[in-house]
Amino acid sequence: MANRSARAANGWLRAVATQLLIVAIALGVAEIVLRVIDLRYLRTYRVGADRVYNYDAELGWFPVPNSDVTFTGIRTIKVRHNSLGLRDIEHDTAPKPTIAFVGDSFVWGYDAEQNERFTELLRARMPEHRIVNAGVTAYGTDQEYLTLRRLWDRIKPNVVVLMVCVDNDRKDNTVNTRNDGPYKPYYVMSQSGGEFKGMPVPWSRHLYFADNWLARNSWVVRVAVSAYVLLVNPPITVPDPTERLIGLMRQFVEAREAKFLVGLQLREPQLEAFLTAQKIPYTSFDGAEHERGDGDHWTPNGHQLVAERLFKLFSETGIETPPPPH
Repeated sequence: MANRSARAANGWLRAVATQLLIVAIALGVAEIVLRVIDLRYLRTYRVGADRVYNYDAELGWFPVPNSDVTFTGIRTIKVRHNSLGLRDIEHDTAPKPTIAFVGDSFVWGYDAEQNERFTELLRARMPEHRIVNAGVTAYGTDQEYLTLRRLWDRIKPNVVVLMVCVDNDRKDNTVNTRNDGPYKPYYVMSQSGGEFKGMPVPWSRHLYFADNWLARNSWVVRVAVSAYVLLVNPPITVPDPTERLIGLMRQFVEAREAKFLVGLQLREPQLEAFLTAQKIPYTSFDGAEHERGDGDHWTPNGHQLVAERLFKLFSETGIETPPPPH
């Protein structure tokens, strides 16, 4: 009887060991296959991005204050953020009128050195004004509005220019993730107005990849983490609130006795009709030279055209008085 029990126990142990061995081999093969296939979805952030941005519970991500790194898109550029986390100079407190630009990577200066951007060109041309660049890569209008609210008491602008990326802002404003990557807040409209949701912003799979040793070193674990993140925080799509968000920003700015203007990456009839109806001054940057690929961002020549169009808008709206004719 004892021998029979021992044989049964040994048989059970062998069966368990065999199953564990099969599982280990299967996981090992899956790990190898995943590494060879190199699925973009399971990669960590683009090299260098983790040194440029931190997780932000309100905004999703925000630049690392006082960071000084190189970043490669189509071009390799130097990136330095000031103490506010803005890719900008460290501003003094001298009393002068302040113009703040909010927007995404077109304002931040993706594929452009800092001195090549339209904000620097305007700063040289308008020395009596303080020009603040508050652009953050990949932001939607919802995040730009929240950023402006956060920074307002620190920069106290007299003029706010919202730079709209016609290529993707509408899409970005309808979702709670950016390019299947980091999560972001989003705005849900209602008959009584609307509200921001998705805050605190959930961790993306990339944050788990960076924070967990197993996920950093095992692609199989990344599959499990990705499945968990999608299950707990599935993608959400809401009706396009772009015009509502622009109206909110305008209301916020004008309530603080500042001027509100808009710059359009490209002409867009629907948005232009809204801006005209609301009597919001705007300009567009059609014809600005841009890179081909990776977001089609403005080249240095493109930034020069943008600066010219903005200076003209400022002259037309009384922000910058044009010099008298010779």
